[in-house]
Amino acid sequence: MGYTATVIEIMIASPSDVSKERNIIRDVISDWNATHARDRSVVLLPLSWETHTSPEMRDRPQEIINRQLLYDADLLVAVFWTRLGSPTGVAPSGTVEEIEKHLNADKPAMIYFSSAPVHPDSIDNGQYSALKAFKESCKQKGLIEEYETPEQFKDKFLRQLAQTVIHHFANPSADSSGISQSPEQEVASSLSDPARELLLAAIQTPQGVICRISNQVQTNGRQFAESGDSRSVARWRSAVDELNNLDLIKDFGERTGEIFRVTDKGYRIANSPD
Repeated sequence: MGYTATVIEIMIASPSDVSKERNIIRDVISDWNATHARDRSVVLLPLSWETHTSPEMRDRPQEIINRQLLYDADLLVAVFWTRLGSPTGVAPSGTVEEIEKHLNADKPAMIYFSSAPVHPDSIDNGQYSALKAFKESCKQKGLIEEYETPEQFKDKFLRQLAQTVIHHFANPSADSSGISQSPEQEVASSLSDPARELLLAAIQTPQGVICRISNQVQTNGRQFAESGDSRSVARWRSAVDELNNLDLIKDFGERTGEIFRVTDKGYRIANSPD
């Protein structure tokens, strides 16, 4: 039986020196869809000029990309390392132009900067200087994220993408009859099915504890992630991140990210009416 889903278009913006990160973004989005698309009735669609543009003349190349991709995008993800990119005639680079136009349209942007080591001889000093100036300007306008390795980038982007989708593209605070929901009902209705199931199980334990150790997610005597099933592991680990990002559980163990306890807000949300 089919289902109707909202499509959120995500523009991937970057210079040419972060191809590995561009692939990671696509992989993370694919994993998010496999885990959450049906539960949330939301599908994330990655957009990039390599895969979603078609030949067109009579305008500058960047404006064609803007028209074909950027203007309809709901979210922009930008990544930088040592290069800012090539000037477009109206901005220092195509990526910068995409970011500025997206922000001017009052749409969310997630901007990442790599601090991975690089051989000095491989750096274009002009590009690197321009990048540093742009990075400083971004710090004055909002929050950016930095990472050191592709693995760290994947971990951060996986967690922060879920948080961004929840905050910016959650279900509206009124049902089909037009009756407004309370803030607690709004949060409760935005939870994915795995997160809701995990929270309801956790509040049945005396201490409200959830354990996420290695590939295991446990609470109330139940092991949620199926051993050897990477999709199941990703699904339940993501559910823990979702609850944590919403402050429904709080990390309190000696090792970060392993032991969580349900917060007062978490109990209220778990007990709120549908």
